[in-house]
Amino acid sequence: MHLLDDLKYRGLLADCTDESTLAGRLAQGPLTLYCGFDPTGDSLHVGHLMGQLTLRRFQLAGHHPLPLAGGATGMIGDPSGRSSERNLLTPGQLAHNVAGITRQLSRLLDFDAPANPARIVNNADWTTGLTLLDFLRDIGKHFSVNTMLAKDSVRSRMDGDTGISYTEFSYMLLQAHDFYHLRKTLGCELQVGGSDQWGNITAGTDLIRKKLGLPAWGWTFPLITKADGAKFGKTAAGAVWLDPEKTSPYKFYQFFVNTEDAKVVEYLKKFTFLARDEIETLAAAHAANPGAREAHRALARAVTTLVHGPSVCDDAVRASQIMFGGGLEGIGETVFQDVVGEIPTKDIPREKLQATTTTPAGVTATGAPLTDLLVHAGLSPSKGQARKDIEGGGIYINNHRETSAARAIAADALLFGKYLLLRKGKKSYAVLRAV
Repeated sequence: MHLLDDLKYRGLLADCTDESTLAGRLAQGPLTLYCGFDPTGDSLHVGHLMGQLTLRRFQLAGHHPLPLAGGATGMIGDPSGRSSERNLLTPGQLAHNVAGITRQLSRLLDFDAPANPARIVNNADWTTGLTLLDFLRDIGKHFSVNTMLAKDSVRSRMDGDTGISYTEFSYMLLQAHDFYHLRKTLGCELQVGGSDQWGNITAGTDLIRKKLGLPAWGWTFPLITKADGAKFGKTAAGAVWLDPEKTSPYKFYQFFVNTEDAKVVEYLKKFTFLARDEIETLAAAHAANPGAREAHRALARAVTTLVHGPSVCDDAVRASQIMFGGGLEGIGETVFQDVVGEIPTKDIPREKLQATTTTPAGVTATGAPLTDLLVHAGLSPSKGQARKDIEGGGIYINNHRETSAARAIAADALLFGKYLLLRKGKKSYAVLRAV
């Protein structure tokens, strides 16, 4: 399938400056393209994946990707999609953020490809030394304020309560200058970005035409949303980050495995490199039996592998299986701690698990009565109910069923010497942590 046809099949076309001439140019051979990522934080989030994955799709088709770290534009702040002014970053914050996202940009793109390696560029390299007078004379004179005011990113802010500062108003010119500079110095002919970047991108193609008399194209992909139209990549706990220190691989995997049924096939197309026939097979299986969640697991595994690697993804899958009664053999403490973060956890004095106790059946044993632990964990409202829960076969210790109400739990049952995983029924979990 032709690259542009594949992008359209995957729902990755919102606008293109001239699709027919771009298709003709792509047929002639590899071109260079770029996508910008402003370092407003020290990590990208899942909403930024579209830009990286689009660059990767072009790279796999033989083209030359330039991921751009916005060391200069990050100091200004893009008004696109914003209702208020961004907080300005200090140079130190910006340098820290650029270093962080540069590592992440290196993850999804191939920087060692023999024929078309990716190359990271930073617009601070060609912008920092540019004087204001030179910028106004050489760049600003090519822009009509009337045209700029008509751009969606500016007009929406003008119509809002807070307006727009001259600082953010100038962002469009800076991004246009980036495209112009990359076209002039590296032969970059195409800029890709989210649909909210359309005005900024076309400003760049216009500047290139006026100053260089050369062709250049813009391609935007739709902004990803949830089924209710809400912004993609946000949860009750905040953004879903690509940095594993900010969002654990387990939580990352869970974000995608919990994709809404109405969106899972769309996300398979947009977020994975699965072939069309694989996607159609998963789509058919999902339509026939959504509850099996085969498409959800395929999506979560594919994206987690792309971002964190196959071995980390395997750990995330195993951690996920714990929540469905899977065995704990071979699970590392780090993986288990990811699960603990999602389960109600209570501390219990370690000495209670080491003391000699008499169970309700009159048996002397070392450890704490299981009935007491179930009440302490909040899984049973009373010891009497705890006994009924145990005898009814609904209680599990470290995912193994326990049917003896006389059972006492000693310290040797603790996972990693500190955790006890309790479950009531299929989905009610609690963790006790010995302190």
